[in-house]
Amino acid sequence: MSDKKQTRLRRARRGRAKIRELGMSRLCVNRTPQHIYAQVIVASEKGDNVVATASTLDKAITPEGSSGNIDAATLVGSLIADRAKAAGITKVAFDRSGFKYHGRVKALADAARAGGLEF
Repeated sequence: MSDKKQTRLRRARRGRAKIRELGMSRLCVNRTPQHIYAQVIVASEKGDNVVATASTLDKAITPEGSSGNIDAATLVGSLIADRAKAAGITKVAFDRSGFKYHGRVKALADAARAGGLEF
């Protein structure tokens, strides 16, 4: 593995450890050059459960244009907020998976906040 990926994974591990201490649900983001994915994960005694997901691969988002840009990340953020609220979750911790908080990751977070999620 490259040093760049190892440092990102180390940052992710450190962030997730802090979220686990808090015992909160988390909004986990993963990005690739072409797509961005978001999951709301609830920690329980039996393990973590995914209660809502959204990505640029969803049929509701893909026809509207390119999937690897900030506009698509904004759509994913609003969609994950709607799905999380439908599942009864309004308060989450933002798990950026070690990615820098700018660009598509920031756009997704801002759209999720505007959609009603608190973090």
